[in-house]
Amino acid sequence: MPGGLGSPVTFKYIVEADGGSRGNPGSAGSGAVVMDAQTGEILAEIAKFIGVATNNVAEYVAMISGLTAAFELDEAAKILVRMDSKLVVEQMSGTWKIKHPDMQQLAIEANHLIGGREVVFQWIPREENFRADALANKAMDELADSISTFTQGSPMAPQAAVAEFNQVKPSSVRAPQKVTEPLTTIYLVRHGRTALTESKRISGGDGDNPPLSSLGRQDAECVAEFISKIGKTGPYSHLPVPTAVLSSPMNRAHETGMAIASKLGLKVENYPEFIEIHFGRWDGLTNEEAIAISPEHFAKWQGSWNIAPPDGESLEVFDERINAGLQRLLATFAGQTVVMVSHTMPVRGILRKVLEAGDSAYWRPQIAPCSLSIVRFWGEDYAELVVANSTSHLA
Repeated sequence: MPGGLGSPVTFKYIVEADGGSRGNPGSAGSGAVVMDAQTGEILAEIAKFIGVATNNVAEYVAMISGLTAAFELDEAAKILVRMDSKLVVEQMSGTWKIKHPDMQQLAIEANHLIGGREVVFQWIPREENFRADALANKAMDELADSISTFTQGSPMAPQAAVAEFNQVKPSSVRAPQKVTEPLTTIYLVRHGRTALTESKRISGGDGDNPPLSSLGRQDAECVAEFISKIGKTGPYSHLPVPTAVLSSPMNRAHETGMAIASKLGLKVENYPEFIEIHFGRWDGLTNEEAIAISPEHFAKWQGSWNIAPPDGESLEVFDERINAGLQRLLATFAGQTVVMVSHTMPVRGILRKVLEAGDSAYWRPQIAPCSLSIVRFWGEDYAELVVANSTSHLA
């Protein structure tokens, strides 16, 4: 938040941040230093290799990295951010408008990270920002992250998994970089377990609409706690904080979504397009019971794009529904970060869209209860898979 600049001793931490790009846009890196405001002691140094980006994007990433590290030390701390980027300082102070889409997205991420806490931005001459500048150059020289802490317990390990991650553009050098649509990040969550899940019964978008079981509610709390840390700490601290929670209106998905929304301080918006596929007369049966009732039909249905269960829904019809829901989501939440809580088949459908995969994408990926998959869309220009079926938070 903007605020008057007091004496450094009124702040708990000072964050110095800088970024650079060799080519602008070109190979980019960011550097941030967190210091004790009273003693000047360095508490953390963060160098991040960004990939291909502009100087301004790298400077924003540096500022976000420094604030993230400072809030990990004390989530309520009053922080002074010092940068030699007049643009970032004035934009984050609210005195200059943010026109570029990439920086709009990063400014939204930064403001969500700050979340009403007291953060003041100050411009300093380039020569006074030598620590952060050195770290940004280190990241560009080594094409890798380097994160160190000095007084807060064990040092943070550099995240090798994000060394090639691009905050605003497609990460792969092979990917088309001329995207025109804003980046929309989606955290895909399958609902928690129900009595039908635990008894290995078919549970679709029709028939019974069971709530979460007691184990399912535990699953939901685990994934909610994990998602609440995204963008702040842990393995996905480099990703943006969620700003909306969407859900299939079915009981099991809505309950899971409510658990997540409660942790994030958000509301749940229902998306009926992401109801589970309809299994018709097979809903509520075990696979063995469905095969016993209609063995020939079941065999033809397996691996089929056009054949539906009796009174159910074919993959062809279902895929049209999922794509319509995805298009509505991307149009409504363009440039934002959302959690979508749904079911096995909708998650597979969105992964299929990301990978431009064939029919078999609807039965090859495993999607466990309360698993997390992460995808990124630049409208219709491009899509990227970050992770699929992650369940480490349920251990």
